[in-house]
Amino acid sequence: MRISARQRQARLATRHRLAIKAATPEEAAVSVVALHGTDPATVFLSAGARLAAPGPEPVERALHADRTLVRMHGMRRTVFVVPAELVPVVHHSSNLVIARRERASTLKAFASGGWDEAGFKDVEASVLRILAEVGEATAQELSVLEPRLREQVRVAVGKPYEGVVSVGSRLLGLMAMEGLLVRCGRPSGTWISAIHRWGLAPEMPELAAAEAQAELVRRWLAAFGPGTEADLKWWTGWTLTEVRRALAAIGAPEVELDEGVGYVLPGDLEEVAEPEPWAALLPALDPTPMGWQARDWYLPPTHRAELFDRSGNVGPTVWWNGQVVGGWAQRADGEVVWRLLADVGAEAAAAVEAEAAGLAAWLGGITVTPRFRTPLERELSAR
Repeated sequence: MRISARQRQARLATRHRLAIKAATPEEAAVSVVALHGTDPATVFLSAGARLAAPGPEPVERALHADRTLVRMHGMRRTVFVVPAELVPVVHHSSNLVIARRERASTLKAFASGGWDEAGFKDVEASVLRILAEVGEATAQELSVLEPRLREQVRVAVGKPYEGVVSVGSRLLGLMAMEGLLVRCGRPSGTWISAIHRWGLAPEMPELAAAEAQAELVRRWLAAFGPGTEADLKWWTGWTLTEVRRALAAIGAPEVELDEGVGYVLPGDLEEVAEPEPWAALLPALDPTPMGWQARDWYLPPTHRAELFDRSGNVGPTVWWNGQVVGGWAQRADGEVVWRLLADVGAEAAAAVEAEAAGLAAWLGGITVTPRFRTPLERELSAR
């Protein structure tokens, strides 16, 4: 069966809650498997673009009070905000392998400072004891209670990226990857703050890696399918062998796409109805434009130089009916400004203007600057 680009755009619109909005942040996160969390603001902006009633309060409640959304490292060593029920799947499918590599890399980097496995284990045990007593603490608070976290070591000596890093900056993240710690509690300052609190991670059910990978691929196909092996390999960061094994485990049928062979969930071959015309302003690193490696079916190649940074991170994008048609930014005074990169008509321009006004309203004076700056975003924000 062949699935056209237009049909894929219709699936994206409805399944990613861009044309039909979600009632809760949890629904918004599930619609794209997980929200990107490398930039704290992305979580709120991505959820807001999918919510019928956007705003920071419901996202903060899900993250910090109800803990139905969990911030953690995941696929490709990227920070995500994951629905709580998906945490064991992400951990056993992706995190444990990453954590083993990270521990080996950290030990190698810190050996010049006299650190070894026994030394790290001793500090880890101390951090766990402290958090068992105090409940939650920032990295700075922990470094007061465990001074060894403040110790600095020069790493990558003689290389272009040589620098000085603290033990805590590497060790706390590593402990989280290994399932010992979790980012919890409201960050200091506003909701765009990157300063989080650490706590002890709850017990996690055991899952075989192959079982967890099959479930993650099932979730990805439900949200992003159809997609290719290359899309899945890029999104997960796994080997091609792991991707193929997971696809076989769930019995994903093959379909024909413009870029070659793709896969869908069993029973997901029926056409999806075209939604009503829709517009969206998605933030930098939003999970929708970051969901596939092959992007020509929703992102014209002519737009890429203005919308991506040099490392391949996507900036803020403007969408109309399943395609990227421009970019947006915020000026220093909080005004949301945008530019279309294609002529899509007066109806589209009016819809985008309405989305920009709604976004500015719920931001409530908060100005968001993406962590990764792209050419169009820099140009628009400077005016």
